[in-house]
Amino acid sequence: MALIVQKYGGTSVGSVERIRNVALRVAKWQRAGHQVVVVPSAMAGETNRLLALAAELQPHPDPRELDVVAATGEQVTAGLVAMALMECGVAARSYTGWQVKVLTDSAHTKARIMSIDDTRIRKDLAEGRVVVVAGFQGVDAEGNLTTLGRGGSDTSAVALAAALKADECQIYTDVEGVYTTDPRIVPEARCLQTVTFEEMLELASAGSKVLQIRSVEFAGKYKVPTRVLSSLTDPMLPVAQEAQAGTLITFEDDPHMAMEKAVVSGVAAQRDEAKITVHAVPDKPGIAYAILGPIADANINVDVIVQNVSHDGMTDLSFTVSRGDLPKAMKILKDQVKPHIKCKEVTGDDRMAKVSVVGMGMRSHAGIAAQMFRTLAEEGINIQMISTSEIKISVVVDEKYAELAVRVLHKAFELDQE
Repeated sequence: MALIVQKYGGTSVGSVERIRNVALRVAKWQRAGHQVVVVPSAMAGETNRLLALAAELQPHPDPRELDVVAATGEQVTAGLVAMALMECGVAARSYTGWQVKVLTDSAHTKARIMSIDDTRIRKDLAEGRVVVVAGFQGVDAEGNLTTLGRGGSDTSAVALAAALKADECQIYTDVEGVYTTDPRIVPEARCLQTVTFEEMLELASAGSKVLQIRSVEFAGKYKVPTRVLSSLTDPMLPVAQEAQAGTLITFEDDPHMAMEKAVVSGVAAQRDEAKITVHAVPDKPGIAYAILGPIADANINVDVIVQNVSHDGMTDLSFTVSRGDLPKAMKILKDQVKPHIKCKEVTGDDRMAKVSVVGMGMRSHAGIAAQMFRTLAEEGINIQMISTSEIKISVVVDEKYAELAVRVLHKAFELDQE
């Protein structure tokens, strides 16, 4: 008997009929002898509806009250899933995040989980119940409701799996697993059987939308085997078959992994990119902090950073931010930074995309960067910025070339081949 945490996304619980299918699937796992904890998201579109209502009343909603509103979407779904399970003849009980209690910090709308009290969950499981815990939410030390930010139900599920020492955390979505790239761009993209946490983290940071990046970090930190699979398949698919479906996210030394990984596992694109260049700044110690410090203080994440070669004691510093953060970042640089460092000018371009190739095999294979750059050059795609890690190479290009870059790189690295 295994303890399984199953998370269902908004599409998976998007209607009464799909909630019934979720209940059938969960009941199947329990009747096969497993203990099951279910973490549902809000029904598809519900969180956006709630946020829109709040914005109608208050253009810049109070974060504490916004969390109170947004947390109700998952609470509704948790109750409905529990009811559907009861109709299937399965004993079930639902809990909100504060009932369990999922303790978080007080950063409303983007809280981080500090600890989870699993006492009530374990008691219910021992008594033969399926436990349904509303995702995306928790409570701070002062008793205030908090939410974990977009995609937070993934993090809730992985955190519960870690606290319960679950055998596996299963993330049910509307796709079959983790693909070599977005199949909407490349129809030949393949569903990967296994991928390491390191690769998944890099793919998520590079633009893959299958899993929320914080959930991958959490799973890797606490060594929670995580499987991504589809909720749109037959809910009565035999458990033995479903247990091998989708993509298993695990560790490099896991026996499930191939003896030698493919050089490149996937290609990802992130279109939500903007490039900022601070021109002609003094090339001296502390200048990068003088520029990027105020950006960090404004809670704006910086991704790729490039500093040019110095000429006559002056240099240019370029970096990327999320497209939505560009206006705020430009204002900070022009109002606060430019007068202080006496730079020539600050320019921004919101028509950028980041394209990345990721693979554990890159550690032991030379020439990956050269092949990537040659492939892009042959298509006339100009590389504006480059960033690398041990298992990832990212380039910033004009947004209009993003899909072309993904297609040609996917083919160049033979990712369409088994």
